[in-house]
Amino acid sequence: MHLTWFDSNSWLIELAGKRILLKATHPNPRPIPDRLDLVLLSQGLEDHAHRPTLEQIDRAVPVLGSPSAAKVAEQLGFQTAIALDHGQTWVLGEQVAIRATTGSPTGPKTLENGYILRAIAGAESGESLYYEPHGYHPAELAELGPVDVTLCPLMDLSIGGFLPIIQGTDSALKLAKMLKPQVMLPTAAAGDVQYEGLLVSMLRAKGNTAELQGALGSAGLAAQVLEPKPGDRLAMPLVARALV
Repeated sequence: MHLTWFDSNSWLIELAGKRILLKATHPNPRPIPDRLDLVLLSQGLEDHAHRPTLEQIDRAVPVLGSPSAAKVAEQLGFQTAIALDHGQTWVLGEQVAIRATTGSPTGPKTLENGYILRAIAGAESGESLYYEPHGYHPAELAELGPVDVTLCPLMDLSIGGFLPIIQGTDSALKLAKMLKPQVMLPTAAAGDVQYEGLLVSMLRAKGNTAELQGALGSAGLAAQVLEPKPGDRLAMPLVARALV
């Protein structure tokens, strides 16, 4: 498994021979990767299903997302836009199984998606990854692990220190206990993303990767916390798990 982090919530996942783009937006857009097999969207909001970015992608590339995200893809004319509800699984080319999990709330009645990806063919068969961009990790994950790699927030971002935007400090440790990952990588609050608007002065960040690595060790968890740089293509240092 290889992962390339572009910024914020934008990643290229290379798993079982497939190239899957997790897409968001960035104030300094980067080139769209070539030879894409899938675009995966967790939310239909602009910071995840970014229309100007999606407009640069070949409409023949399938898009898989939450119902709100799939709607955006349909409006932009993608030939294949698949909405995946919580608990449903979709298989990409008989090689990668993608299961939607309960994600973050974006309204009073809307819960967006997280995802578990598992390689089911090729040399990477069995390798797996979990992604959720805002730190909302449902208890059901404890029954779906273990998972090798997690992409999730590892720090908190709030307005005034009390209204959470991104929760990672405590939720990342809880996630590690549920999924027993080998590798954890930060997303959402990482990178050189610029926040704008009247509330910028009220944003408060808490936590860092060094603190999380210490907490993991204290809890007897062996997950390795990595801090990628934008544009780096990283081979995940995974060890095959023993079959139970």
